[in-house]
Amino acid sequence: MTEVSSLTGRLLVATPALADPNFDRAVVLLLDHDEEGSLGVVLNRPTPVGVADILAPWAALAGEPGVVFQGGPVSLDSALGVAVVPGGASGEGGAAAAQSGARAGGDPAAEGAAADTDQATRGDEPLGWRRVHGAIGLVDLEAPPELLAAVLGSLRIFAGYAGWGPGQLEDELVEGAWYVVESEPGDVSSPDPEQLWRAVLRRQRNELAMVATYPDDPSLN
Repeated sequence: MTEVSSLTGRLLVATPALADPNFDRAVVLLLDHDEEGSLGVVLNRPTPVGVADILAPWAALAGEPGVVFQGGPVSLDSALGVAVVPGGASGEGGAAAAQSGARAGGDPAAEGAAADTDQATRGDEPLGWRRVHGAIGLVDLEAPPELLAAVLGSLRIFAGYAGWGPGQLEDELVEGAWYVVESEPGDVSSPDPEQLWRAVLRRQRNELAMVATYPDDPSLN
């Protein structure tokens, strides 16, 4: 098979021509993409289910809206956590900030928080978090939330995911089903996910910005 150029960490934005109702106006963050296939989560499908209802220990770290998102049509009974760690994904920014606060104030509690943060960010990545792209990574939902509480900038919980077999996504790209654009850390935690499709397209510096004005009902175009 021809070598696949990895799109991990980028966004798939559904084109108006994409007919699959599972992905109508979907914005998918690709968490993995290689010759063996692709896996991602849909960022703009909030459900009515609160994070506290299924993963109570993580609810306090989940961004607004504090609900579970439907990540895709595959394995809806499984949960994925995607989170942003500010400071270039290593967590060093969070640790440095906490340590700086402890030095400046001399507060024993702050010093303790700094020590906990430093412990949670040993190595290249915080414990319980695996980098996917830049500041975006996957959270080990089996880990104690307090390991990451001091370094996480935002957290989303997804039920299910979107998956493609070898070459399947490439075929869909050739067919014009998706636009491929760069992701931004704020996409994961957008407080207005229903508007994310238009927002991502609108920020593109090419003809894609015009697609953001495409009506919900194609017959009105």
